[in-house]
Amino acid sequence: MSGKCNRSSRKSKVVNTGLDRAFDPAIEKRARQLAQSYRLVLEPDADVGFIGRGLEMPTIFADAPTADECVSATREALTTAIATMLEMGLRPPTPVAKGARQAQINVRLTSEEKLILEDSARRAGFRGLSDFMRAAALNYLGGPVSAKKRVASQLRKRVKSRGKKSA
Repeated sequence: MSGKCNRSSRKSKVVNTGLDRAFDPAIEKRARQLAQSYRLVLEPDADVGFIGRGLEMPTIFADAPTADECVSATREALTTAIATMLEMGLRPPTPVAKGARQAQINVRLTSEEKLILEDSARRAGFRGLSDFMRAAALNYLGGPVSAKKRVASQLRKRVKSRGKKSA
């Protein structure tokens, strides 16, 4: 949707009013609730302060000078994108927090490796090979919570190292 700018007769300041029309209030409310449940990724940026995006909708971005402003701007951008999807009859992505698995990986195995893993999965009581391999990988990383903490720690180290390079 295109933004619409209005010029005030008293000031020469350009005011961006966002959309050229308002969303239906019920759609906007639903979109705002869904946007609030999405996980955000914020990254520091030397030029603008912070850049934010939704984990569920990685192509929707916003930026702002502070982390708090970036969170607000990113949520607003997500709300607009979700409301647009709802108006078009499309289904927005399910929030990551609901645990719906949407990503898939492909692992190549020999026939013998597959038989060994399938047998191990059955003996361990798993429904299938995917559940077994997911559990084994997460267990290797120390469980889902530990894996998230490890990834977060690695991201913090990267952010710190970026800061040292730019200083």
